[in-house]
Amino acid sequence: MKKILIGAAVLIVLGVVFMRGGSQKAAPGTTTVTVWHWMTDRQDAFQKLAAQYEQQTGVKVAFELYAPSDAYSQKIVAAAQARVLPDIFGILDKKEIIASFIQSGFVADLTADFKAENGAWEKSLYEKALNVNRFDEGNIYKVTPGIYGVPIDVTNIQMLYNKNLLKKAGIAAPPKTFDDFLAAGAALKRVGVPGFVSGWGELWMADAFASNYAFNIMGEDKIMATYRGEVPYTDPDWIKVFQVFATLRDKGIFAEGIVTKPNKFAEQDFALERAAFAFNGSWCVNVYRNMNSNLEYGAMLPPAIGDKYPMKVWGGAGSSFVVNNISKNRIPAVNFLKWLTAKEQQAFLANETHNLPANREALSSIPSVLAEFAGVMDSTTHPTVWKYNEKSLVIEAFDKGLQSIIIGEKTPQQVAEDVQKIKTREMEKEKSRQKK
Repeated sequence: MKKILIGAAVLIVLGVVFMRGGSQKAAPGTTTVTVWHWMTDRQDAFQKLAAQYEQQTGVKVAFELYAPSDAYSQKIVAAAQARVLPDIFGILDKKEIIASFIQSGFVADLTADFKAENGAWEKSLYEKALNVNRFDEGNIYKVTPGIYGVPIDVTNIQMLYNKNLLKKAGIAAPPKTFDDFLAAGAALKRVGVPGFVSGWGELWMADAFASNYAFNIMGEDKIMATYRGEVPYTDPDWIKVFQVFATLRDKGIFAEGIVTKPNKFAEQDFALERAAFAFNGSWCVNVYRNMNSNLEYGAMLPPAIGDKYPMKVWGGAGSSFVVNNISKNRIPAVNFLKWLTAKEQQAFLANETHNLPANREALSSIPSVLAEFAGVMDSTTHPTVWKYNEKSLVIEAFDKGLQSIIIGEKTPQQVAEDVQKIKTREMEKEKSRQKK
């Protein structure tokens, strides 16, 4: 952990300017819970909630905003090194790094708090969101089993469809099967409407789309067996996953430039009705509202290829807070997070910021499009909760292979062979290290 902290702290350059929200000064003798966060779209809502909480309890809550998120992450690492972390903060990093914060004593185990009162707090929140913050028995990070974070919202990534553009093409209902989707793409093409846009210049989004179809085509067990090295990427089922991208390319369904398009530009294309379908996360509801408040659209699962295995989409906790384990305000911090994730406050945040609430009971108070995202939370999965994860160099080869298929540079078979070569090489390296 020390190496991680020192290495990351070096990244902090003198003169970096953080955008900050106004922190509140406490009166002498008054308890103040300090919260560091990075969510620029929620600062005003947080301040309103802080004022309400102080009025109800007499406890001040100081929300301090540090943005952008990469600068925030650097600040958290430096604060951990100096042991000056606030009472409540978030860790924007892989589960491996979160585990290192826990093992270094910076994050409180909240399991007992969640289980109190017959588990009322735990039961009120989405299980998939809690799982992102949970470490199970026998986890590879050797963290004591427990729940270490509090989700304040949830998210998932789905397909979006423009109702007016589908109507223009004579499409009565959004497609449920992959064949229906291809037919819809052809109908849209006849009326001059681009079919499908997404920010696949950001490779992780294309990776998520491929993952959806891998779950649908071969199921979780076979995917995990691949990551363990027991099933090769040249297996026919993986060829089918790669073929999804080749088919969409050959049918002319992709919007021009999808392979290099940053997500913010893809969001503009869909919001301004320059494409009928998009692949994006639930955060898009707020984005589209600001870009085109008159946009009529809905959310749906990616159209399935088969029915042997369910379609799974990436989702879980969107943003989470942890409690500083060495804070003198540990109990007030936990009490505030319980209040923040209660039904009324979650409904307020959802309507103010158009993010999905982590509290199930707040769903009745959210906009209809958000409700469509919420409706598939039981169909979500995420790499942070998988039993195994693929090696980073293999993921890189996989994702770049998707790009090469989309631009017609390689066939699905060629990409599968390329990825397997990297996989074999990385496994041999690992075996060599284990022997030493």
